[in-house]
Amino acid sequence: MNVKIKRIDESIPLPLYETRGSVGFDFLCRESVEVPPQDISLIPANVIIETPPDYMLLVTLRSSTPRKRGLLIPHGIGVIDQDYCGNGDEIQIQVYNFTSQSVLIERGDRIAQGIFVRVGCASWQEVQRMDEKTRGGFGSTDSK
Repeated sequence: MNVKIKRIDESIPLPLYETRGSVGFDFLCRESVEVPPQDISLIPANVIIETPPDYMLLVTLRSSTPRKRGLLIPHGIGVIDQDYCGNGDEIQIQVYNFTSQSVLIERGDRIAQGIFVRVGCASWQEVQRMDEKTRGGFGSTDSK
């Protein structure tokens, strides 16, 4: 899959898939950012990416980031739509510092990764009643 990408700072390398089996590529932070304790900050990822048709770009933290840095994405994941690719649409990594200390993210650090995911758009078929294929409600599989 060929994907258009623009770097903001061309001295920082393009994102890489670190191994042959990697499904995600690592974003590199464009500038150092200090994330205060119990606060949310945006970390610039240095790239604008034109997500291909029928795909979304999912942004998630690297698995080591919460343990090593004390950071989470406040809403779990980031979703980059296909039309977020203009000249001012640098990808930003939104993080929440759940520790009691400030966390410094250095220029060039890898804290998040991107994964292209195929998507489809729904055509709604509104009905007055759903088929009786229920599982017993929210949390019903926990009662077994």
